[in-house]
Amino acid sequence: MMKSQVALLYVLIIMSEGSAQSLKPRRSVFFSDVNLKLFKEPDFDGLSSMLVREDIGLLFIRARGKVITLSLDDITEKTSETNWMASSEDKIECQKKGKSIEECDNYIRMMHTLDDGRVLACGTKAFEPTCTHLMVNEGHITMEDTTHSGRGKIPFDPEEKFASMMNENTLYTAASINFLGLAKIFQRHGENPIRTEEKQSWLNDPKMISIHMAEMNKVSENNEDSNVFLFLTENAVEERHGLRLSRVARVCKSDVGGLRTLQRKWTSFLKARLDCPFGDEGSQSLVQDVFFLQDENNLKDSVFYATFTSNLKPSSSCSQFAVCAYKLSDIQQVFRGNFLTLSDSGCWTRYTGSVPTPYPGSCINDEMRAKGVKTSKDLPDTTLDFVKNHPLMEKAVTPITGRPLLVRSTAQFSRIVVDKVTSLDGQQHIIMLIGNSK
Repeated sequence: MMKSQVALLYVLIIMSEGSAQSLKPRRSVFFSDVNLKLFKEPDFDGLSSMLVREDIGLLFIRARGKVITLSLDDITEKTSETNWMASSEDKIECQKKGKSIEECDNYIRMMHTLDDGRVLACGTKAFEPTCTHLMVNEGHITMEDTTHSGRGKIPFDPEEKFASMMNENTLYTAASINFLGLAKIFQRHGENPIRTEEKQSWLNDPKMISIHMAEMNKVSENNEDSNVFLFLTENAVEERHGLRLSRVARVCKSDVGGLRTLQRKWTSFLKARLDCPFGDEGSQSLVQDVFFLQDENNLKDSVFYATFTSNLKPSSSCSQFAVCAYKLSDIQQVFRGNFLTLSDSGCWTRYTGSVPTPYPGSCINDEMRAKGVKTSKDLPDTTLDFVKNHPLMEKAVTPITGRPLLVRSTAQFSRIVVDKVTSLDGQQHIIMLIGNSK
């Protein structure tokens, strides 16, 4: 059944920075203990997620066949609704391909705000992904008549996990690009589209989690290009038994592909294992969601907070769940380290040969520009060939504390949102809002 029963439970955890008590919640506030305002809508299902527009005071909720807006001042107040259904003809064709009636509806999976105030919206449209724009006028939304293909932007399947991010009107997505959901890529759309290489060493049956931008160009002393991070899980090529691991991948924002090698492909794609050590020996921690808390004073001190499960099947009674935190500068350091290489014996081992210049995967900075490398098309083929065949770093990214901030077996952690606040005594505290699906 595609009909979803939606329940959100947020656990509030306040921790003092540098405190010896930081591994334990000082206070927990449960959903049932708070008098919250509740929005109810009959015949409303397929809720995927929401878009907050503080500039116009609206909360956009996307679901099956419709988008509604609520007032941020009072979420019980629905300000408008627009329907976007799959046609009968589309549903019939979809069912001929073996999909159920419910699967063949239109599930709005993605919404992003554009610079002109419009909202880009994409729906599965009976397994034929389609996008359009929503316009907002005095709290009411209308849909443009024109549509365009959403293939590669969102999956065909309304339940498939994917990730997306909009930055300066440029869309980044990590999703499947075909009906069966077997071909998955990480790409940038727009005037200079670019994507991952179709190699198992780049992406191996990935589950995309989230995409984040670190605007290094605004704080770097040498004008380094900004970084785009993708978090995912995948079958590890370096493990003989197809072990599934968590990863963080990084590309450069201004990457335009190579001149001859890696044309229209990322020339800066590198990835590393993301560790969050907890659970029974031999179990693997799989990332579920990531939130990027940027440090206003020093971007390199910004932190990624992530939820994890210790079991491939979260419903298992043996599963444990955790939150780990990673400093941006630590992740960058791993991407400046040693590479793994595929040996003649079929094993991935540390690369001990000479590394070409510029350093493979480096984001362009003033030093590289001074040597004539102004865009990725100026990179030599030796560097590009190396990146193509050595996307995997040797060292894993480890959490700030060396261990999780929080571990639970009674709560199934899913989504996470983090903020930093100042208390009345002037101390800084980190607040984590964690979705608990149990």
